[in-house]
Amino acid sequence: MVLAGGLGTRLRPYTFLLPKPMLPVGPKPIMEHLLEWLKGWGIDDVVVSTGYLGKMLQEYFGSGADWGMKIVYATSARPLGTAGQLKAAESKIKGRFVCIYGDQLLDFDLAKALDFHRRKKATATMVLMKYSTELKYGFMETDKQGRLTEWKEKPTISGYINVGCYVMERSFLRFITPGRVYEMNDAFNDAKAAGARLYAVKVDGKFTDIGDRRSFREANELYTRDLEDGGDAGRS
Repeated sequence: MVLAGGLGTRLRPYTFLLPKPMLPVGPKPIMEHLLEWLKGWGIDDVVVSTGYLGKMLQEYFGSGADWGMKIVYATSARPLGTAGQLKAAESKIKGRFVCIYGDQLLDFDLAKALDFHRRKKATATMVLMKYSTELKYGFMETDKQGRLTEWKEKPTISGYINVGCYVMERSFLRFITPGRVYEMNDAFNDAKAAGARLYAVKVDGKFTDIGDRRSFREANELYTRDLEDGGDAGRS
């Protein structure tokens, strides 16, 4: 399942003419990189959930035959959020599936995530990667009287982040209310409250979220550097 129906407001003006998954990274659209990555892990049956400018995706990728895949489409008439978009495609989902966002690049051991999900008998498994960032501001610590106790100048924080890739059972969809704007965190919180078996698997790899103009530019710069270094830029 590729969720590809977002409006891409943070990527305007590029997304006035193209949906986010069709923005080029190197010579290919973002979603083509994703499909090739999925194909490399043996996944060749794909549902693409579309919305804004979705016809362009259908015209470009068609049935998926050019990529050795079978692609079908589920279209939302209005923005529904990530989980709402997933729910709108429920009729086309047959069993266990991998769900990814269509505005990112991924490269990690997907087989590890699938095996982890099976062994845990999970309802849904979220893929996590290690992430570090330097904060732009100094952090100050004070005591109860307001005395300054510590000054942390632009500290680096690190932890594990959700990279927008999930392994799910079809039963997870029952936690999403149809016809409503529903984000993935809403669905996971509702599933957790209901006692569903939710897990997260930590992986090593690469993740590029192309959510705004800066990250779009950086993704193309990274692609160019990988080509110059002889790396596998198509999967970075």
